[in-house]
Amino acid sequence: MNLGEMLLNLYESSGVAQSQWQNYVMLIVAFVLFYLAIVRKFEPLLLVCISFGVLLANIPGAYEELHHSPIYELTADGELITQQAGGLFYYLSKGVEWVIFPPLIFLGIGAMTDFGPLIANPKSLLLGAAAQLGIFVTLFFGYFLFDSSTLAASVAIIGGADGPTAIYVTTTLGEADNLGAIAIAAYSYMALIPAIQPPIMKLFTTKKERQIRMKQLRTVSRTEKIIFPILVTVLVGLLLPSALPLLGMLMLGNLFKECLVTDRLSDVASNGLINVVTIFLGTCVGFKAVGTTFLDLQTLGIIVLGLAAFCFGTMGGLLLAKFMNLFLKEKINPLIGSAGVSAVPMAARVSQNVGRMECPDNYLLMHAMGPNVAGVIGSAVAAGILISIFG
Repeated sequence: MNLGEMLLNLYESSGVAQSQWQNYVMLIVAFVLFYLAIVRKFEPLLLVCISFGVLLANIPGAYEELHHSPIYELTADGELITQQAGGLFYYLSKGVEWVIFPPLIFLGIGAMTDFGPLIANPKSLLLGAAAQLGIFVTLFFGYFLFDSSTLAASVAIIGGADGPTAIYVTTTLGEADNLGAIAIAAYSYMALIPAIQPPIMKLFTTKKERQIRMKQLRTVSRTEKIIFPILVTVLVGLLLPSALPLLGMLMLGNLFKECLVTDRLSDVASNGLINVVTIFLGTCVGFKAVGTTFLDLQTLGIIVLGLAAFCFGTMGGLLLAKFMNLFLKEKINPLIGSAGVSAVPMAARVSQNVGRMECPDNYLLMHAMGPNVAGVIGSAVAAGILISIFG
């Protein structure tokens, strides 16, 4: 082989020779996500991982190196041995394909979350349920936009503003080919909550409503906090067993936190475990966004409909809070209704920030945490409903 042939072979094996225009578009998308995560600090723990996954998947030639299947050989004795190991992401992605990572994320969320505000104000549960409006409204429109009811259900769950739930439903319903678009849309809209929600909140509330002050929440006993996760698991499990992989792990993590006899388990679940799983889940999700399959009209439909689902979810919580005020002696500030989407605790912080714009000494954060954690429960229940119907 002469020098010219060697150089030609080297060029043909390079990423430049194997590239397509879609790869470069997705590289630009990765850089935009890096900007949002690092410069604007929008959900950096998630978006940095997702961005890097998109980057890896779209460097020409890298996908095949990182995701190739293992090669097996059958020996004369009938024993199957591995002749060549698979790529790194061939193995890591099994945590997504086998729906292992999303429930583990919920375990960590449960260990980090205080359900006290929800227990102290049970009306918050209604606001969390109302915020799931976006899921079911979008499901209706998805029937007309997509040919597949399972795809419509997978896109609709974006309205819950919960990335792990979106991944869980999409994978369980067999829509893994669209996982990249759905997961990136879900996580991106979660990150953009501070930009998306305030205009909707101001549109559907009056200045007087945004200035409503709420009484301090009562103190919740330790016994109540221990009973709550056990009771919710039993009740939801009896009615909707398909919700338990997510909801059960959420409640187990919370029980670790509240029972005070499993501090080591609570610490691992809320720190080491959730951080490791976040790295793997984020990069695997980003790695699904390969330009040659990602950039099409269906992806555009997923992104547009996902945004609509998120907006309808925000509207649902706001409007129910306004409706409840027609009958309540102690009025609810409707801003906390927007926190019914399950992006914990960012949605609650947005409610607090918008409220303080109208009245600087009005503290809504703890009140908003009630609907916020109710939204996590609501999205898991909604996921169970969709899986029961379409699975």
